[in-house]
Amino acid sequence: MAKKAAPVKKNEYIDLEFVDLTHEGNGVGKIDGYPVFVPYGLPGEKAKVKIVKVKKNIAFGKLIELIEPSEDRIEPPCEVFYQCGGCQIQHMTYERQLKMKQKQVQDVMHKIAHMSDVPVHPVIGMDEPWSYRNKVQIPVGKRDGKVLTGFYQKRSHRIINMDTCPVQNEANDHIVREMSGIIEELGIEPYDEETHRGVIRHIVVRSGYHTGEMMVVLVTRTKDIPHQDKLVEKIKAFDSNIKGIIQNYNPKQTNVIIGRESKMLWGKDVIIDKIGELEFAISAHSFFQVNPEQTERLYDQALQFANLTGKETVIDAYCGIGSISLFLAQHAKKVYGVEVVPQAVDDAKDNAKRNHIDNAEFFVGEAEKVMPWWKAQGLKPDVIVVDPPRKGCDEELLKAMIDMKPEKIVYVSCNPSTLARDIKILANGGYSAKQIQPVDMFPQSNHIESVTELVLEN
Repeated sequence: MAKKAAPVKKNEYIDLEFVDLTHEGNGVGKIDGYPVFVPYGLPGEKAKVKIVKVKKNIAFGKLIELIEPSEDRIEPPCEVFYQCGGCQIQHMTYERQLKMKQKQVQDVMHKIAHMSDVPVHPVIGMDEPWSYRNKVQIPVGKRDGKVLTGFYQKRSHRIINMDTCPVQNEANDHIVREMSGIIEELGIEPYDEETHRGVIRHIVVRSGYHTGEMMVVLVTRTKDIPHQDKLVEKIKAFDSNIKGIIQNYNPKQTNVIIGRESKMLWGKDVIIDKIGELEFAISAHSFFQVNPEQTERLYDQALQFANLTGKETVIDAYCGIGSISLFLAQHAKKVYGVEVVPQAVDDAKDNAKRNHIDNAEFFVGEAEKVMPWWKAQGLKPDVIVVDPPRKGCDEELLKAMIDMKPEKIVYVSCNPSTLARDIKILANGGYSAKQIQPVDMFPQSNHIESVTELVLEN
């Protein structure tokens, strides 16, 4: 039987009507049922499109001209939005962004978990979905003899030089903007990926949403920084809220930004910020949510689904520096946190002391190995809270959770696809997903976080 040819050809120009969005935020149009994916297309729009790639079941196009624009289309406020790889959906109204993200979670629950009856609530969004990020990591480069700071162009490591980023905290943005001039003035060579030469690779700035405290981290290929004292003095002069300047040493040819070794050039090695009433010390290496306003909403949702009365024993897998654990500990009898990164566990213990919380204990190890040992010691949790990385939970961890038989599992996810996959496994282990609450932690991007309530069915 002859293979049916695609209804479009590469380099062909077509008129296309968009009927849907992909999870990445690309417009979807169809020619005789054959899907064509086009970046920046919006449902309801008609456009002239150039076909750039053709596969057996799908084609990809480039938007050439809008014939009928959508009411959901806006002019992106960022000058480099269409070149930069940082944001994907600034061209949509915020209302459309939130609807897209809710549908993203609904779709994976249907297609991956095969569950269409689990309520996925409307996304909890922000009143002001700009200038929200409390951490910026900017590569440093050089082109035509000029120092550049900016994010990478889409699907490349070519730096897009930028003066400002509308999703970054304005104080962080200011420091990055000033840094390129200082580096150039002092004649410090930026890192060159191709030759693996040069000194400064990245500039990282962290700031406290509630406290205003700031930290500047210089990621370098070399242990020595030319004109280090002058550089430190000039950085200190940027903002009186800068509390520490750190050098992070990363000599490897790698895409990983932060190296293992850090040293303090001036000031303190941590800044303080708050989530709710709790204080946290944040170091150059700490994982701390980048949208503090929405983090509080995310954790409040996790607390609500956990429904703690003060009598419960809780396990927090992937506990990090203890942020969710300490939130839970205010309402539980006892919280056990487990985390594979030793420094994070040290930070979690320090944060417990800082907040005078004595009913939370933290342990170093892989949750999937520690939890069976806890079970053998007679530990029986009432609630398990899990907040894994994008790859989701290790299958051994899911089995360990099922074996411990808590009455409730609260799953905090940053990836709907792996969430749906894991929910399906937990369902086979006796857990019913009752509801999912998405929270928009990353406005203007296609990412969505969510909290799921799972209950053991007797």
